Amino acid sequence: MNDIYKNGLASMPPLPPPLDAAFVRAAGGGGKRERTQAALIQAAVQVYAARGVGAATMQEVAQVAGVTPGTVYNHFASREALLERVGLAVAVGLCEAIAESYGEITDGAERMAIGQRRYVWLAAVSPQWVLLLLDVLNASPGVAAGLQRYPLADLRLGVKQKHFKVPSEDAAMDAINGICIQAMLRVARGAAPRNHDVAAASLVLRALGMPPAQAAEVASRPLPPLRLATPPAPASAAARRRRS
Repeated sequence: MNDIYKNGLASMPPLPPPLDAAFVRAAGGGGKRERTQAALIQAAVQVYAARGVGAATMQEVAQVAGVTPGTVYNHFASREALLERVGLAVAVGLCEAIAESYGEITDGAERMAIGQRRYVWLAAVSPQWVLLLLDVLNASPGVAAGLQRYPLADLRLGVKQKHFKVPSEDAAMDAINGICIQAMLRVARGAAPRNHDVAAASLVLRALGMPPAQAAEVASRPLPPLRLATPPAPASAAARRRRS
């Protein structure tokens, strides 16, 4: 067993079941090539979490996955390509699962509050995953930019419904992201007081123009449950033959 593995790469705790299912789904795994890529993504998660994105190497990913470095490069031409794919699996998988949990809610302010609180909640129950997520997003600006569609849609809905009044959409997004990220970091590091998710969500709503009492009430509403991801249907025999 190599030193990397002994130093705790296998100890990355599981996500809550609905989010774990979303991550597995986003990582892929239909045919043989997709299953290999999914295994490499999961190995990269372990290496990134233990080493940090900047220090991780393709050789370490290969060691943890139990394959040769050539196999890794056969699927991902560069460190950047692997990082982007991991970012998509982790960030998009988790973000889509969180967004799906409040898909039936039509109030823009409540949607914004739920999104904010879920990410802070995730930092409390899965701090290592949140620190990994933020590290990956910091190193992969393209993936981070793609995730902005979720809070941006809720912001625009809240403005349309006259819940929010913002002089600048860009400045509003800076406030949304800044408060959420700092709250996630504080919670993940164990430095936050109780109910920090509600306090942070309430502050975001106030920054977007809601009166304090109304912001506090909306931010305190019960969170909708996360849903288990529906696994993709197995490929038909004809589809498998076509891939072969």
